[in-house]
Order: sequence, then C-alpha cells, then structure tokens
Amino acid sequence: MMRKVRDYDAELKALGDKARTLKARKIQQLGELVASTGADALDPEVLAGALLHIVAQAQVEGNREAWRSDGAVFFQGGRKAGKGDAGNGQGADKTGSGGSQG
Repeated sequence: MMRKVRDYDAELKALGDKARTLKARKIQQLGELVASTGADALDPEVLAGALLHIVAQAQVEGNREAWRSDGAVFFQGGRKAGKGDAGNGQGADKTGSGGSQG
C-alpha cells in the first residue's frame, strides 16, 4: 500500500488564509467593541493612552478579575454604554479605583 502524498504547500496556504481571516475578524470585533462601549467618541490619542494605562494596571493584583466581571456584565447586557454615557464617568469609578493603587 502506498501512502497518500500530502500537499504541504496547499496546507500551509490554507493555514495562512485561515490565520488572515481570524486576524481580520479579531480586528473587526475590536472595532465593534470600541463603538459599543462609546469609546469611539474619544480622540485616538486619548484612547491609546487609556489602553496603555490599562495594560500597565493589569499587573496590579485583582484588577483583571474586577475588569473581567465588569466585562461579563457588559456583554450580558447589564450595563449598556453608548455615546451618551461616554463622558459621565460611570465606568471610570471602577477602573479608576484600581488605577490609584501603586
């Protein structure tokens, strides 16, 4: 019996195509998340600065779990942020308390 010959080039191409599709979907979902939270109302520089600050604060014990639970509530529809909520500081209370540590 002979083995079936594998076309490694075709498999690599298919994997590359799948990776590009997944990356494009991730980028689209991130954009949708930014819009659904109302963060699209922020200047790009402000949004980038806030994200950099959050990445740094993610190392503080307990912040990730608190943010994860807030995110779960958001995705379950418990708190809907919109463009009208962007400046009222509701979300800043929870993230701000973790940010003042350290």
